Amino acid sequence: MEVKVIDSKGKATSKKVTLSDGIFGIEPNDHAIYLDVKQHLANRRQGTHKSKERAEIAGSTRKIKKQKGTGGARAGSVKSGTRVGGGRIFGPRPRNYHFKLNIKLKRLARKSAFAYKAKLDSILVVEDVALATPKTAEFRSMLSNLNLLNEKVLMIVGAGNDNVYLSSRNLQRVKVVSADSVNTYDVLNAKKVVLTESSIEVIEKILN
Repeated sequence: MEVKVIDSKGKATSKKVTLSDGIFGIEPNDHAIYLDVKQHLANRRQGTHKSKERAEIAGSTRKIKKQKGTGGARAGSVKSGTRVGGGRIFGPRPRNYHFKLNIKLKRLARKSAFAYKAKLDSILVVEDVALATPKTAEFRSMLSNLNLLNEKVLMIVGAGNDNVYLSSRNLQRVKVVSADSVNTYDVLNAKKVVLTESSIEVIEKILN
């Protein structure tokens, strides 16, 4: 599929790029997307949750009351999980939520995410962004020219560009990533995906 290249002022240039049908034109695989997004969110979890169980509660080990004759249920320790102030029964423990997926499946998931965005006409191709210094105002002005100021935007650049990244960092609805580190979750989470010219070659090299 052919897409017009737009400059930073929001005007169409005479250039056109061809997006690979093997990436942007495939039939999306929903299950691959589900697994990749699930892994991404699981791998982000710290897994440091912890609550005290019965053996970890500070308190007396003395029997609360005599075993029989009170008319109530027997009770032994104040640390029991059935009592107020006692330990948590089967509480959360620190654990690792990471799991692995095959590279081919992750590539299929990213292709499917890009294909969905292409079907929704949510992909823009712009000329490579070059900022001499980190300037949020300049980056914001560019988004305004592209009519993306109030949209959730993922911008994919060809290589690591610190000035572009730093200029976008204070904008809550914008995320800038390099083409070799883009993931399925970020693509699907954005309303609009902005590809720079140099990023297309990197994406196609990785996913093909």
